[in-house]
Amino acid sequence: MPLVRKMSFFIAGLMAVASIGAGSPAGAQSAGPQAPPPKFEVKRISAQPHPGPPPIPEQEIIQKFAANEDVMKKTFDTYSFQESIHLDELTEPGGKFSVTGYMYIRPDGQRYMRVEKPPESTLKLMHFSLEDVRALSTMPLFPLTSDEITNYTFLYAGQEKLDQLNTYIFQVKPKILNRKKRFFEGVIWIDDAEFTIVKSYGKFVSELEGNGTSLPFTMFETYRENFQEKYWLPTYTRSDDYFKDEQNDELPLRLIIHATDFKLATATTPGFSETPPSANGPAKTPDAPPTKPH
Repeated sequence: MPLVRKMSFFIAGLMAVASIGAGSPAGAQSAGPQAPPPKFEVKRISAQPHPGPPPIPEQEIIQKFAANEDVMKKTFDTYSFQESIHLDELTEPGGKFSVTGYMYIRPDGQRYMRVEKPPESTLKLMHFSLEDVRALSTMPLFPLTSDEITNYTFLYAGQEKLDQLNTYIFQVKPKILNRKKRFFEGVIWIDDAEFTIVKSYGKFVSELEGNGTSLPFTMFETYRENFQEKYWLPTYTRSDDYFKDEQNDELPLRLIIHATDFKLATATTPGFSETPPSANGPAKTPDAPPTKPH
């Protein structure tokens, strides 16, 4: 892979081939991101884009990125990693909330965040539970695998350059909703060379209103990072929203979820499929994150 393609991402989004044995454990342990992306602006696209056709058929792009999502999800599930969650009240006298834990895969395949010390909070305007935070940290990260794409309609929205990557843009919308499952609705950016999702922006919807927590966040922008020069895995998510006070004023909030210190998992811990992360020091910092889209 050319050096210019070895860059790191994240938004969300929202929204990753064989098993990790294809790469060495040492390589996996040095893959975790350290520095968050710089500040960026969310670039909206029109509700009904009318670009010219892509250089290859749209269905071919969709089939290729879905097959790659199968690979990314399988690879991602072989890792445990540290995850930090930060919430800022952006209005005076606002405070902050932060918690760090380790993400594991349970034997039933569900991801779980183990918090080993109490959260730090100076919040002044709102209150919520640690379980609300855990719920946000376990949002679906790979909703567009080959088994899932038949549940969606895709609308090609053109091309855009993200840092040193050229990408195809698709709007994504679920065909039908139900009460038992949340579906992704939003926009995805697909690398035009490797046909992998590198960024997503959207929300998760069902017949039930809300996001399943007392937190107001609904729209998530997720960026992915390149691991071992072949896997694009989600590591950084941001959401901006508002909290209404007693006077019905909208007070701005910002949520950032950042995954670091990735380790290969081994099945020794009861109740989990991974061992705790090793104490070998911080992971190697990958290539610089992208600048904001133009």
